[in-house]
Amino acid sequence: ATDAIEVDAAGLALAPGFIDAHTHDDRIVLDKPDMLPKISQGVTSVVVGNCGISLAPVTFESDPPAPMNLLGGREAYQFPRFAAYANALRQSAPAVNVAALIGHSALRLAAVRDVGRKANSAELAEMCALADAAMNEGATGFSTGLFYPTNAAADEEEVSAIAARFARQGGIYATHMRDEFDRVLDSIDETVRTANAANIPVVVSHHKCAGPANWGRTFETLPRLEAAAAQHRVNLDVYPYAAGSTNLRMDLVTSDYPIRISWSKPHPEMTGRELSSIAAEWGCDLHEAARRLDPAGAIYFQMDEADVRRVMSSRLAMIGSDGLPHDIHPHPRLWGTFPRVIGHYARDQKLFPVETAIHKMTGLTARVFNLADRGLLKPGAFADLVLFDPATIIDKATYDVPQALSLGIARVYVNGRLAFTPEQGVIARAGRLIGGRNNVHGE
Repeated sequence: ATDAIEVDAAGLALAPGFIDAHTHDDRIVLDKPDMLPKISQGVTSVVVGNCGISLAPVTFESDPPAPMNLLGGREAYQFPRFAAYANALRQSAPAVNVAALIGHSALRLAAVRDVGRKANSAELAEMCALADAAMNEGATGFSTGLFYPTNAAADEEEVSAIAARFARQGGIYATHMRDEFDRVLDSIDETVRTANAANIPVVVSHHKCAGPANWGRTFETLPRLEAAAAQHRVNLDVYPYAAGSTNLRMDLVTSDYPIRISWSKPHPEMTGRELSSIAAEWGCDLHEAARRLDPAGAIYFQMDEADVRRVMSSRLAMIGSDGLPHDIHPHPRLWGTFPRVIGHYARDQKLFPVETAIHKMTGLTARVFNLADRGLLKPGAFADLVLFDPATIIDKATYDVPQALSLGIARVYVNGRLAFTPEQGVIARAGRLIGGRNNVHGE
């Protein structure tokens, strides 16, 4: 083929643009639409609204509760309807495409007077109406964060009733399960029952077996998920690290694994330090140190590397960064996930072929989230493309220096426009809202 511009790609590999299956980029695509942490990795599309946390449809008169504060303060929540968020995306014109889930915590905080209990019938009806409106306005699906206090009081009946409304319009359901520690198998069973009751495809978010007592239990969880997937559409996402990150929570504070502070409102000077070191300096125990630091965020080194590898190798697994872009000292997954999977795990460790790695972040993800004409290289598809050097691609972000550009990405195209090169940085912002009713080519 010939065109006005030809690129010499000798020695490089061409792949579909990477799709980040699990992000919390809801606000950053508006505030910093260049999206350098993602587009510099070859990511051309992000799925936002995970873990029950989304900017729409909810507003707050005071600071939002955890975990909603992971997306920012009261000023971040300006969208009582999803249509307002979709309009803000069009105006910001981010460098990457955005597929948006609607968070159950957002729905509950908008409609349920006391989120510490199950929704009553009137509140459930209001949440269902908000769900219908969001899907009509371009949302892709639904997410829960049953692990979090704003969502934990919801039972299977409440979740399945709302999920069923998304299912009616072809939506998908993603869940941060109720428990990823001792009761992980019970949580998988609950997830599958809920999805079956709602007749909706389901994604188990950032699948892990957390805490040293549960290391190795992927030998139990993955067969359970495989058996479920034989009867129902079940997938999972995973990030390529043995540490997770969320709010600093008392129930996660322990001496069983290291904990690093990613931000602290009352003590910003402690950002990036180990909780144990802070406690020693203050002459107190870990829980007292955590109380003094709160509200805060943390990185928890709570997984086993062998489990991470087994989850990544599952045929059900997509790649998602789960990065928290508002953290002052973020987990390195925000900047390094995709080159790390390709360069470290596929090329260097030979965990699976590079082609398998690419599929887990392109074609598989596009199929799971119903992103038509994305995730594939074919005539007529959207030209989301990544040129990379398979010999040099690698992540450079670390837990000590988490904000670092990866190596080996040569060119990134979004919707047919050259969007990024390492020499020029972000060149164009050609992203758009995708998924849901935005799947028609040309919209």
